[in-house]
Amino acid sequence: MKRIILAVATATTLIATAGFANAESRSYWNNGGSGERREARQESAIEQGRRNGSITGSEYRSLQAEQARIDALQNRAKADGRVDRREAAQIAQAQNNAARHIAQESNDSQRRGSWFRRWW
Repeated sequence: MKRIILAVATATTLIATAGFANAESRSYWNNGGSGERREARQESAIEQGRRNGSITGSEYRSLQAEQARIDALQNRAKADGRVDRREAAQIAQAQNNAARHIAQESNDSQRRGSWFRRWW
């Protein structure tokens, strides 16, 4: 009976330790973060705004250029093989700014083609 209890306790400890190790290896600082998912959501929001007309052509080009700058920032950060805290903070700040700009441009009441719709 003691062997069974010892085996179960050992297995539980190993599983818990492996879970903590996996969580650490997937942290943002080790290139496993959600930066790419967040950028994909932002790209999707830009495209959706372009399709439904809430983002004009010039706004679209400006937001796409901002996303390209974030891509370049991420590539520079990953060039040495890891993203340190300072680099991750810069990327997060750039993505926060981009999200704010997307929201502002989508909700600024400028619509693509609105000048044409008045005549119908």
